[in-house]
Amino acid sequence: MSRLPLSCFIIARNEADRIVHTIRAVKDWVDEVVVIDSGSTDGTQKLAEAEGARVIFNEWPGFGPQKRFGETQCRKEWLLNLDADEVISPALAAEIQALFQNREPDLAVYALPINDVYPGHTQPRLWANDYVQPRLYDRRRVRFKDSPIHDSLDVEGMRVGRLKADVHHFSARSFDDQLAKAIERGRIFADHAKEKSVGALKFRLLFEFPAAFFKYYFMRRHFTGGLAGFRAAMTGAISRYVRIARMLEAAERRRAP
Repeated sequence: MSRLPLSCFIIARNEADRIVHTIRAVKDWVDEVVVIDSGSTDGTQKLAEAEGARVIFNEWPGFGPQKRFGETQCRKEWLLNLDADEVISPALAAEIQALFQNREPDLAVYALPINDVYPGHTQPRLWANDYVQPRLYDRRRVRFKDSPIHDSLDVEGMRVGRLKADVHHFSARSFDDQLAKAIERGRIFADHAKEKSVGALKFRLLFEFPAAFFKYYFMRRHFTGGLAGFRAAMTGAISRYVRIARMLEAAERRRAP
């Protein structure tokens, strides 16, 4: 298999149980795999190196800055960014290779569907519809934003292409892990959110949980995942509820005499 003029970079910390699958899905057709490790203590570094990846330590500065650092460590101008719990599906690998056939891609950036895989499962649920994120791009024209909590590319004013096949996202190791991540995500986003009025937050607190559950269960189609899908929609709604509840608590403290 010929290698594409493409660097794949991955940020990681304590991902020994997952990162091998991530690397193996791409290492035979990209020019290089670069792992930016922020201090793993479980042997992630050695496992990545054994798979042929180049591992570089960088102390954790936040999501955006870490990915911007990763961009600078790559040899190629075209980059594929993955997280250590994400695996490129064979269909997506073929689609990306076809995109580079005989020339560089027409656009500067392409978005990839990223679909969750429930704990204990091996594939996303039927009709999964979780996220679509720009992850394949030319760093000469597109870079990650310098945000500590958001890891998104700055594509303002850019035409973004979209690939059809998906990335499999093994986000949660167990239900406990799923729930803990949901609560932590809600806390982080609340702590970095813009200030809002107490009245508006009280109103949102009443409706945030049912509205978020509807979004996850029906719009993102977790209803096709059975009880595992119901749990995923519930934890997603809990995350949103925690976010608003924490923002309300902070707003009430600011208003208190």
